[in-house]
Amino acid sequence: MKSDRQEQQLKFTRRALMMGAGGAFSFAALGARLHQLQVVETERYRLLSEDNQFNFLLTPPSRGRILDRFGVPVADNRDSYRVVMIPEQAGDVEAALDRLGQIIEITPAQRERILTNIRRSVSFRPVTIRDDLDWRSFAAINLHSPDLPGIIPEVVEVRNYPNGTAFAHILGYVQPAPESEAGNDPLLRHPGFRVGRTGVERAREDTLRGERGSLKVEVNAFGRVIRELPDQSIPATPGEDVSLTIDADVQRFAHERLEGESAAAVAMDVENGDLLALVSTPGFDPNAFVTGISQADFNALNQNQYRPLYNKALQGTYPPASTFKAVVALAALDAGIVRPSDRFTCTGSIPFGDREFHCWRRQGHGRVNLRDAVKTSCDVYFYEIAQRLGIERIAEAARRFGLGSAPDIGLAGVSRGIVPDPQWKLSRYGQPWTQGETLITAIGQGFMLTSPLQMALMTARLASGRSVSPRLYRDQPIDRGEPLSVNADNLALVRDGLRAVVHEPGGTSHYSLGGLGIPGVEMAGKTGTAQVYSISTEEREAGVRTQDELPWRLRDHGMFVCYAPADRPRYAVATVVEHGGGGSRAAARPARDILRLLIERDPAAAGPFVSMDSGREPT
Repeated sequence: MKSDRQEQQLKFTRRALMMGAGGAFSFAALGARLHQLQVVETERYRLLSEDNQFNFLLTPPSRGRILDRFGVPVADNRDSYRVVMIPEQAGDVEAALDRLGQIIEITPAQRERILTNIRRSVSFRPVTIRDDLDWRSFAAINLHSPDLPGIIPEVVEVRNYPNGTAFAHILGYVQPAPESEAGNDPLLRHPGFRVGRTGVERAREDTLRGERGSLKVEVNAFGRVIRELPDQSIPATPGEDVSLTIDADVQRFAHERLEGESAAAVAMDVENGDLLALVSTPGFDPNAFVTGISQADFNALNQNQYRPLYNKALQGTYPPASTFKAVVALAALDAGIVRPSDRFTCTGSIPFGDREFHCWRRQGHGRVNLRDAVKTSCDVYFYEIAQRLGIERIAEAARRFGLGSAPDIGLAGVSRGIVPDPQWKLSRYGQPWTQGETLITAIGQGFMLTSPLQMALMTARLASGRSVSPRLYRDQPIDRGEPLSVNADNLALVRDGLRAVVHEPGGTSHYSLGGLGIPGVEMAGKTGTAQVYSISTEEREAGVRTQDELPWRLRDHGMFVCYAPADRPRYAVATVVEHGGGGSRAAARPARDILRLLIERDPAAAGPFVSMDSGREPT
């Protein structure tokens, strides 16, 4: 028994010695390693530790707001949930997307986009996985964040357009900066940063953008943020607000009034040039472009025959048709080639050369003077005075009233239109001018093209008698312009004819409008019908008689220009309805309704005139 006990004790002693030796060796190795890390390589790891412990994160600035004339935001920012990936922290990107795909949906198309962006970017730069997540998805990602290295959920600001389609063509939209512009700029490459691509957003990009900042953060070995150190950070500088002359209520109303049509409307203060509405319908929702519009939705917009992406108010060009006759009448009076009492007989057409030039009223207007011709829009009268006036004086008058040049309102893409003359035709077509072209130019047809903005400007100058210029931004100087070099009595006569268009029997819009609808306030206006397609004899024989029987794209454009009050002009409106048929039928009522709203919102316009210089709040 004693021998067995001694043998057991001996075995225990040997094991203890072996374990002790092993432990001593392990502690010695650990100590040596600690000595190497803490003493031999202390400087190296001190630097690495400092680099890894603190990072500076770029903080994009808040984008400035865009406000209407009364300070109402028409473009601002809202909070949005999104998730990004930092590839170098995620490790296996495909596996990381698989893990994330178990929490939120990632479609094959989205996955391909993400992988493409990762391949194009450096590994330390965040790449957007999904924008505008709902709260449930965002919370789920945060809950599983320990199992999602390199996946970072964020709360960010995104652009918001509260009026949707109504302001789309004025404001434009924001999107990520294209590669050609982004370069190596870390702000432009930041996944949450957007730049203006069209409209005011692009035109005032420098004002709206702001300056980037940096946020110092403490991170762990995996790159996860432990805490923020705002006292050692540089705050971003928000962008500045931009104030427009647009009245948001009028803009929305005009858009709703033209909804369903391919159309444009421009409303303008005739005294100071403020643009109160710039409408193009149909519109598009700029919010869809902020987080990325789908190719299918973009194709639907691009292929729509009403061209919702096209700003008709500024870029669309149309023959001004009979809206131009007031300018020609005034030019004829000022040139002394016709007197107010002179009359011409309209039988429905006039022979000229080997052609017959027709009046819109086939049976003719009988004997008419200048006022009657403006009121009834008699083509034959204007054919007669065109022969005496000549194309050079017609063209000069058109330019005096703002046609043929692009008004500088601080937006890109504003059309110049065309005011034709012999030099223009020779340069454009290499052909001489013909007298027949003078006749059709005098009624606003032929080569002449104008935008709705130019039509509104023409009307504002007729109403004010000054070379007023339009403005879109409140920080732009007001340009009331100099008095036009026209005879005041002649201008008053033409204005009286424009008032008769609306308020007297026989006026081209008398029966469709009957007036403004505000007691004691009269309006003045002029209809226009721009021919798109001439119904042939064969088609007439086949039964095609009216515009409604033609395909939509072949119907005439309808237009109307007007101002009020007729005796103390303050506001001017121009509307164009593409392929809407006659101006009195399609365009007059929307223009009248917009003008009426402007007067109702400004009771002073119906009473004694009050200058903007008086300190009255802008309207």
